[in-house]
Amino acid sequence: MRTSKPSVLVVDPDPQVRKMLAVTLSASQFKVIEAETAPEALRLAGLYQPDAMILETALTGEAAGGKQARSVNGLEVIRAIRQWSRLPVLALSESDKPDHIVECLRQGANDFVSKPFNMEILMARLEVMLRDRCVQEAGNSELHCGDIVVNLTRHDASLAGKPLELSPREYELLSYFIRNKGKLLTHRQILKTLWGDAHTHDRQYLRVYIMQLRHKIEPDPQQPHYIITEAGVGYRMDEPEPLPDLSVA
Repeated sequence: MRTSKPSVLVVDPDPQVRKMLAVTLSASQFKVIEAETAPEALRLAGLYQPDAMILETALTGEAAGGKQARSVNGLEVIRAIRQWSRLPVLALSESDKPDHIVECLRQGANDFVSKPFNMEILMARLEVMLRDRCVQEAGNSELHCGDIVVNLTRHDASLAGKPLELSPREYELLSYFIRNKGKLLTHRQILKTLWGDAHTHDRQYLRVYIMQLRHKIEPDPQQPHYIITEAGVGYRMDEPEPLPDLSVA
């Protein structure tokens, strides 16, 4: 459950920029979450479900498998997040070239501000993004799949009208599946989106969460109707056929 205080994930490799944004946002009654790298940004976005993100498009990050640190385009972060979330993203960049701005917006950023930026303008654009999101959520605040309902405003879920006791990670996983119901999601795709690049090979880690979630939403976890295993590839969220009404003669 979220508190009434809106939260913003600030992603920038420059600690001075993060500090400047954190001070201003905190003074404006925002809860601030900070990230320095692309993997950290994806992990914290999934963990905390912030109300908005301010993202530098030039990031550094450690590739999966312990490889040497490499430059990671912030557009990769936006693309990954757009697979499971409508999180408002304000892109930052030292480049103000039109083609770069257009590419950021096409990849899923809601707005763009070039560096050095005017803090008053940045805050105004952030407020507009948050206001637009409130309007959107008011008209589309739930996800449905069979008897499962996920409330995006309250961050809770129910099964056949009864509340589901889900951990934050289980809630994220269930929401991600329902947003992509009918689609085959690979192990790597799920792990990268919800856990970040460092966990793309942790299939056993994912299996544990799938098992826990099945025990909470499936009539028979051994013969699942919702979360279907595609052997060796990943999982697919199905919408079960409604049961026949036996009361009708």
